[in-house]
Formats: sequence, C-alpha cells, structure tokens
Amino acid sequence: MDMNQGHGAEELFQAQSHLYNYTYNYIGSMCLKSAVHLGIPNIIHNHGKPITIPQLVSALKIQPTKSNHVYRIMRLLVHAGFFTTSKIVQDDKEEVVYDLTPSSRLLIKDNITSLSPFVKAMFHPALVHSSEFLGEWFHTNEVTPFHTAYGMSYWDYLSQNQEFNSLFNEAMISDSGMMNLVIKDCKSVFEGLNSLVDVGGGKGAVGKIVSEALPNLQWTVLDLPHVVENLQNTNNLKFVGGDMFQSIPSADAILLKLVLHAFSDEDCVKVLKKCREAISIKGKEGKVIIIDIVINEKNDNHELVQSKLYFDVLMMVVVTGREREEHEWEKLFLESGFSHYKITPIFGMRSLIEVYP
Repeated sequence: MDMNQGHGAEELFQAQSHLYNYTYNYIGSMCLKSAVHLGIPNIIHNHGKPITIPQLVSALKIQPTKSNHVYRIMRLLVHAGFFTTSKIVQDDKEEVVYDLTPSSRLLIKDNITSLSPFVKAMFHPALVHSSEFLGEWFHTNEVTPFHTAYGMSYWDYLSQNQEFNSLFNEAMISDSGMMNLVIKDCKSVFEGLNSLVDVGGGKGAVGKIVSEALPNLQWTVLDLPHVVENLQNTNNLKFVGGDMFQSIPSADAILLKLVLHAFSDEDCVKVLKKCREAISIKGKEGKVIIIDIVINEKNDNHELVQSKLYFDVLMMVVVTGREREEHEWEKLFLESGFSHYKITPIFGMRSLIEVYP
C-alpha cells in the first residue's frame, strides 16, 4: 500500500526537506563548534570592522589547503544567523565582508556576557555521545541515557573527570554573566532582605554580581564541599560546603538558579521543603527565588519554545530532571507547603519565580 497516496509531489518533497533538515541538524552545531574553536568571533571583533574571507583565513593561521573551505563554513553560519554579510568596494573591486550578529557577539571571549565557555561545555563528547543512546535507553533499566553510555551517573562522571568538571564550572559562570544585563531590573526582588543563601551557587558568579550591587545583603553560596573549597569570602559574600538535601542555612531568602530543572519532582520537593524550613525565621516575608525555565508553548515564539524543549530532552539524557510548564511548577510548590508564587519572564529562556510560604 502506498502510504503517500493523496499527497502531491511538492508536499512530499517539502516533507523530505524537513526530514533532512533535522537529520543533518548536527552539521550546523558542529560548524558553530568549529567557529568557537577557531576563534572566528574574536578575530572579526579584533579586526575592528567587517572582514573578507582572505583576511579571515590569514588571521586563522590554518593549513593553506583548507583555506577554500572557510567560505563554506561561513556561508552556513551566515544562513543560521551567526554572522552577516555586506558588500564593499575596495581597490575598485567589489568584495563581500563578514560581520558579527548579536548571537556571535555572545561568543567573544573575555566579555562579561561571553557564552563561549557554555557552548564549549555543551559540545563536550560526554554530552554529545550520551544523546546517541536515547533510543536504546528506552529498552534498558538505566536511569538516564548518560548512564547507558558511561555506566555511571552524570554527577559521578563530573566528579571523576576534572577536565569536564572545569569546563562545566566555566560554563555555569559564563551563563551567570548574563545576570549583569538585568540585575538593575531585579533589585526590587531583593528589597527588604538582609540575608540570602544561593543553593547550588557554584563558584559564586551570581553572588559576586548581586553582592556588589547590593552591599547590605549578606550572600551565602551553598554547594558541595569540593566545589567551594579554597574560594575566598568577602565582606558580604561567603562560601559554605554542604548538601542541599540534608540542610540549608537559615536566611531571609533562598536562591535556586538552574538547580531544580536537573532533578526529579520527588527530589525537587525534598529541596523545596528544606528551603521552606530555612526561611521560616522570616515568617511570611521569607521567599524562595527560582531562576529556571518555564515552558509556555502558547505565548512563547517558536524558536524560544524549541530551545526550551531541547533543554528538556537534555535533562532527560544526562540527569533525572526536566523543564516544566507552569502547572507543573505549581504542583511542586503546593506539595512542598508553599501557598503562592509569582512568575516573571525576565531572563530570555529563563523566568524569575518568587515562591512564598
């Protein structure tokens, strides 16, 4: 039986294109990875103006035999929106020049908002390889595809692989750098608070940003002992080693930035209950501040929803977490004993969620 009966050739070829687009989607990812590896965004930035392919090739210092292939990589990345082109007349000759877009500007190293370390970490073989086991995983008893691929949990792999652990920490620091863009808009969130515990705050990237902007707020970073060891305290920023599942220091508020999406609903409720205990000294004025993804297919644009869904599957592949819709967040809060919450979509892909006793 011909399953395509009743469908015109044009429709079928369009379907073929859609299928091939997702089949070869990884090629675009690898081109982006190559651009970061080669430092192309930095080269264009340091050039000070749009750059020609010969100028780019010269700056790349690559094998001469590879020079002709640079254009092909750039052509794809221009189409994907990472670079832009224009034409100039130089020495009576028209030439195409390449410039940065807002997306590639986020890849310039040493910028406070640089996401280059984040991109490098997400392209690490440990993450890419584990996703290849997604289909096979459904036929196993393993908790995650990552465990199927490596025989251990993501967290165990992270603790045993120093190179990847360093990459991961740099990625989280670079992601937190984006907080600088909105911290002025968030000051009201911290008003009336004298103390805050940043649970899973890593190396304190967010803490350093906020504590500098709000010097009267005592900021404590709680993370695993090996994460915070040898980190220096300041007047209003200190580091404490511990386990959020066991105990969270008392404070007026608790911050959970990109923490809960990495854990199951059951584990999230355990953590949130510990958070509720920790803010009990503040009474009804205490709160939990969550920065995380809220899936909203109705109101978000297509690209934003797709990015959030990619993250959701990534959480399924590497850990036991998930990205949640609002009603799923609400369920967690009610089960943990909280009475109400407020969601503000202020961080692009992430939202600011304030949860109250």
